[in-house]
Amino acid sequence: MSRIDFNRLRFVVVDDNAHMRRIVRTLLHGFGSREVIEAEDGASGLEAFIGHVPDIVITDWAMPIFDGIELTQMIRQPGNSANPFVPIIMLTGHSEKRRVVAARDAGVTEFLVKPLSARSLYERIVNVVVNPRPFVRTKTYFGPDRRRSLNPNYSGPERRRGGIADFIAQQAIFAPAKAD
Repeated sequence: MSRIDFNRLRFVVVDDNAHMRRIVRTLLHGFGSREVIEAEDGASGLEAFIGHVPDIVITDWAMPIFDGIELTQMIRQPGNSANPFVPIIMLTGHSEKRRVVAARDAGVTEFLVKPLSARSLYERIVNVVVNPRPFVRTKTYFGPDRRRSLNPNYSGPERRRGGIADFIAQQAIFAPAKAD
C-alpha cells in the first residue's frame, strides 16, 4: 500500500453528527493531517469548501439543509465551483445498491459505508490521491469516470449510448512517499 504525506492535505469533513466528525477528524490527525475543517450540514459544508478550497471532501449522505448528494452536485458545477475536480468521499450508513449508484451518478469519487475503519478510510484517501480517476463531461454528467475498469467489449445495461464525452485526465495530488 502506498504512503502519502497527509500533512500536505487539507480536508473538509461534512456530517451532521458531531461524534462522527470527531472520529473522522481524529483518524485524519492520526494519519498526519494538520488541516481538517468541519461542517455540520450541507450549507456550511459548501461554505467551508468555498472558503478553504480543500484537497479532499468527506461528506455524509443524510444531513439537514441539503444532503451530501446535493453538496456533491453543487461542487461538481464547472465554472461555479472553486475546484469541481476535488475528490469527494461519501461516508454513509446506507449501502443499498440504489444509493451507491445515486452517489456515483452525482459525482462522488469514493463510497465508504459506516461503521468505518481506519484502514478503509486510509485506503480511500490514498486511492484518490495516488490514482485519480479521469473526469468525464457530457450533456448530463460532470464528474469522475464512473467506470472502474475499461473494457471496450462491454455491452451491458450501463453501457454509454451515443453522445460525445470529453475525458479530462487528472494528475495525482502529489507523489506518494517511499515505503520504508
